[in-house]
Amino acid sequence: MTSLAMPTIEIEIPVETLPREVKAEDYQPITDPKNVERFINDYFADIPILAEIAKCESHFRQFNSNGSVLKGNRNSYDRGVMQINILYHAKTAEKLGLDVHDLDDNVAYARYLYEKQGAKWRVCCIKMKLYR
Repeated sequence: MTSLAMPTIEIEIPVETLPREVKAEDYQPITDPKNVERFINDYFADIPILAEIAKCESHFRQFNSNGSVLKGNRNSYDRGVMQINILYHAKTAEKLGLDVHDLDDNVAYARYLYEKQGAKWRVCCIKMKLYR
């Protein structure tokens, strides 16, 4: 019995076409809102509405001037650049291995929420006239 050899095909993919993981550590110092804005715009390049929500919610700030994680003005349970409410979302975030006090995890959880529920940041969405 003769065995047939399968031909091998080599594909060369240029490095610049490979997807790049967007991490906050590449945008230092991350306490500067301009760097956070660049990070957010890159991270949410495929979902620009989330970048707009970050602008509305936190003005692209993850941290206060004293270095503590940004808390909401109206609701102190809202945290970070995406103002994730820890009363409602801490347990789910934890199950996903995410800490919303960390910038990378805050935006990762926002992406998760968007994929599950759509844009549910009510106050910002009203300001942006996405719904009434």
